[in-house]
Amino acid sequence: MQTALIAGGAGFIGSHLCKSLLAKDFKVICVDNLITGDKNNIVDLQNNPNFTFLEKDITKTLDSELKADFIFHLASPASPNKKCQKSYINNPIETLLANSLGTYNLLELARQTSAIFLFTSTSEVYGDPEVSPQKEDYFGNVNPNGVRSVYDESKRFGEAATMAYVRKFDLDARIIRIFNTYGPFMQKDDGRVVSEFIMQAITGKPFTIYGNGTQTRSFCYVSDMVEGIEKAMFTEKTKGEVINLGNPDEKTVLELAMLIKKICKVSSESVFEELPEDDPKVRKPDITKAEKLLGWKPKISIEEGLEKTVEYFRG
Repeated sequence: MQTALIAGGAGFIGSHLCKSLLAKDFKVICVDNLITGDKNNIVDLQNNPNFTFLEKDITKTLDSELKADFIFHLASPASPNKKCQKSYINNPIETLLANSLGTYNLLELARQTSAIFLFTSTSEVYGDPEVSPQKEDYFGNVNPNGVRSVYDESKRFGEAATMAYVRKFDLDARIIRIFNTYGPFMQKDDGRVVSEFIMQAITGKPFTIYGNGTQTRSFCYVSDMVEGIEKAMFTEKTKGEVINLGNPDEKTVLELAMLIKKICKVSSESVFEELPEDDPKVRKPDITKAEKLLGWKPKISIEEGLEKTVEYFRG
């Protein structure tokens, strides 16, 4: 039986990945310091003999006894919303360290134990893009010292560190860039647009629209994302590759609001607030590489995914 170490495994995507790999007969070591992760996401796994949870900080020294065949690095705050206490805006140093020193520590662990490594980067490395859709060879348009830079630039550093280990030590590592992902086990107060709209619909509050709502995002349901992550790790000839994972079905924020209002059967008004600093105007992945290299593309439509997510939040 092979072992997977998942850093950030108590987080939104990480917890889904833990469950998926356990179902595929992996032993899973979940490492999380619970800054943004939540034990409730993995409570149903605690009695599984193949599951181990370790409350550890990857920015501290990691024991080489944490031996695994595969290391997935998903550990980082990810929400940009300053109203959310768990956002990277409110945890800037922790975010910088998770993606720099934390990445180094996990890369060293992979090198010392001959593990195969995957770094989860983000579409935020493209910044406020001047081209759309965004392909992996686009270098981005990022403000290196703006309020979002603690996430953007630390992820870019994590990518550079990963590729340095590939080139210098021949480490079997790959990088994925995750675009907006949603689904069950999102935190209701994480400040992301999907969870915020759903909670506002359920509680009868007005929808908060930043800017004029014409900015676009591409939303991928979490089960599709987990499948893409697994394919990126386990597919042959992905060593040293950088791969976009996301749903190219682009929606404006206003279109998303209308969809959620329809699903929740509400007619909430919208209130408009100032667009946050460096907020991207467009976001759409080019997934040609993922389709060709991994044989992967999303299956769940935005309507189906939102219905599942609304059902979870209501529960």
